[in-house]
Amino acid sequence: MEKRNSGFLINKQESEKDYIFGIRAVMESLHAGKEIDKILILKEQKNELTDELIQLAKEHRVPISRVPDGKLNRITRKNHQGVIAYTSAIEYASLDNVVDGCFSKGVAPLILLLDRITDVRNFGAICRTAEVAGVHAVVIPEKGSAQINSDAIKTSAGALNFLPVCRAKNLYYAVKELKKMGLNVVSVTEKTDREMYQADFSAPTLLVMGSEEDGISQDLMSVSDEFVKIPMQGQVDSLNVSVAAGVVIYEALRQRR
Repeated sequence: MEKRNSGFLINKQESEKDYIFGIRAVMESLHAGKEIDKILILKEQKNELTDELIQLAKEHRVPISRVPDGKLNRITRKNHQGVIAYTSAIEYASLDNVVDGCFSKGVAPLILLLDRITDVRNFGAICRTAEVAGVHAVVIPEKGSAQINSDAIKTSAGALNFLPVCRAKNLYYAVKELKKMGLNVVSVTEKTDREMYQADFSAPTLLVMGSEEDGISQDLMSVSDEFVKIPMQGQVDSLNVSVAAGVVIYEALRQRR
């Protein structure tokens, strides 16, 4: 069933999947200030209206992906006009404002950066732990991150309604800026002999967690100040990323208490 409302075309049946479709519908959403995670545009589509949409998306810093028709049709068989936009269930925060706010209150920032965590349930679970433990913000990339939709909100047990989430166009440059602001960059990786207990999490800290498949990307490793690992004694040599994040976050909380 479709619903038209002030020019928006919404797939009512699929609304829980958090997307809208149609060129003008997406453009109106951008004009209205709706948070858009990313826009999918048909690979070969070129016309004046599409160019206008692309320019508008750039002005709002919304990432665009050119995709084949089959991908769009798998999302919806409705008349998408070659354009589908995934909407965000939250409003993104300014990373500078979060860090400045911490320092102005005399609090050492504890920021969590998630490098290519694409599973929505893992992302939601991490954010739930982060909010409960007092992490000041989570940083994610504009591209290559889990969509913040109704499933993410549900998995986070509502924590995403309270935890600031900051979106960076380029994580490498975001980390370099945070280093300039006085944060110590601690990357959690198995590629070190140093255990997490040896890090000083009471200082202003950027904690970096990588994907389960590839770990932390090399460019982020190159700008890290410290590398720590979670000690393990069993036969299985890895943890689910949401569990690993929880372990390290609570070590930081322990030190700060």
